[in-house]
Amino acid sequence: MLRMKNLWLWIIGCCLLAAPSVLNAQKKMLPAEQEIRLQYGADRLGKRKDAAMKQFRDHRLGAFIHWGLYAIPGGEWNGKVYSGAAEWLKVWAKVSADEWLTLMDQWNPTRFDAKKWARMAKEMGVKYVKITTKHHEGFCLWPSQYTEYTVANTPFKRDILGELVKAYNAENIDVHFYFSVMDWSHPDYRSSLKTKEDSIAFRRFLTFTDNQLKELATRYPTVKDFWFDGTWDASIKQNGWWTAHVEQMLKEMVPGVTINSRLRADDYGKRHFDSNGHLMGDYESGYERRLPHPVKDLKVTQWDWEACMTVPENQWGYHKEWSLSYVKQPVEVLERIVHAVSMGGNMVVNFGPQPDGDFRSEEKELAQYIGRWMKKNGEAIYGCDYAGWEKQDWGYFTRKGDEVYMVVFQLPYSNRLQVKTPQGVNIIKATNIEQKEVKVQETARNEYQVVLPASTPNEPFVIRLHIENKNQTSDKYRDALT
Repeated sequence: MLRMKNLWLWIIGCCLLAAPSVLNAQKKMLPAEQEIRLQYGADRLGKRKDAAMKQFRDHRLGAFIHWGLYAIPGGEWNGKVYSGAAEWLKVWAKVSADEWLTLMDQWNPTRFDAKKWARMAKEMGVKYVKITTKHHEGFCLWPSQYTEYTVANTPFKRDILGELVKAYNAENIDVHFYFSVMDWSHPDYRSSLKTKEDSIAFRRFLTFTDNQLKELATRYPTVKDFWFDGTWDASIKQNGWWTAHVEQMLKEMVPGVTINSRLRADDYGKRHFDSNGHLMGDYESGYERRLPHPVKDLKVTQWDWEACMTVPENQWGYHKEWSLSYVKQPVEVLERIVHAVSMGGNMVVNFGPQPDGDFRSEEKELAQYIGRWMKKNGEAIYGCDYAGWEKQDWGYFTRKGDEVYMVVFQLPYSNRLQVKTPQGVNIIKATNIEQKEVKVQETARNEYQVVLPASTPNEPFVIRLHIENKNQTSDKYRDALT
């Protein structure tokens, strides 16, 4: 009996050990994804294919403008300088909304010139500009009829947003609207909905927000994109229906308009990506002051995405003391731009105008540096995409059709740049940006060296590779013996 009992225990144990394998086998037999039924999830799988989205993608380089009342104190309140982001000074210094909004009495940017701003962007080589129509503080750069907190009620009075739209469009630069849903000035805004009264108030707030968005789309119909922010609070996540409604509303009002993923929340409060893992909105906008991980996040090539960056470590709006944080050199900014494009994304460089309406000298120098480089080498950025080639230490690859661009930031002592091509891809020849041929040597199977002349530019430069796909019938190389 004891032997029989032990035998049954052994059989049961084996069955239990096998159970996970059986379950896994059953799981593998099921569809790849068990989709959750969602009413407010993604409305599309994969990239948008229309002309407006292609234009957004091909532009690759944009600028961000963070300008609002926060530029006036510039990170300082009652004699104390706060090192945090200047546009959040109201929070750092614990300033009431009423006191903060009295800054409107000082809003008089006498050096503001929309045409000069547009020329600066044009010379920098950006193809679009994102403008903060309204940041978290609630102050509007256009004369909104739905709030008193606008430029119309300041000493300056002029429609700043309207002037900028006209000036940028005149330079053939697309205008994108940043819009903060979170609004510290509005009495009905709630970060969370704890009571019935909260829900009623927040419903009024959503109607107010709808009206402001309709106003923007109607007053400025050339807008190409709405970039939403301030959508992380529980109150928004509990109203995923509204985020889907806003996206649909704006796309009906402005044909071809693009909407960032930061707006959206699904039925269960998932943001950017819905509960099934599908991107909501037209492009991912979660990369703020960082880029996707070059290995873990390389799936980003499956959808459109955009990163945005500050020049100081963490300042979007104007701060008096840039010296309080790390400030990037122009070549570092350029490298971030190239790196983004090499992974199939767009990069937006931020500027924080001064309270007088001008830009600080460092920002002007940055724009000039990027502009000079783009004027010469822009073909390696505009319209380019992820090449799919193994990254090398000297820099980055971008691709456009049958041309792959090497953007070189680190020059080795030997002046020989290692290149590894995917299987079946051959390099026909290499030229520099002036179309002068550069020597290429095949060194191993799908491995080449681009041999640079002794004299090379003293800044990042571009080598153009002309390639072909070829099925090799014979292989002259042997694998290493290990």
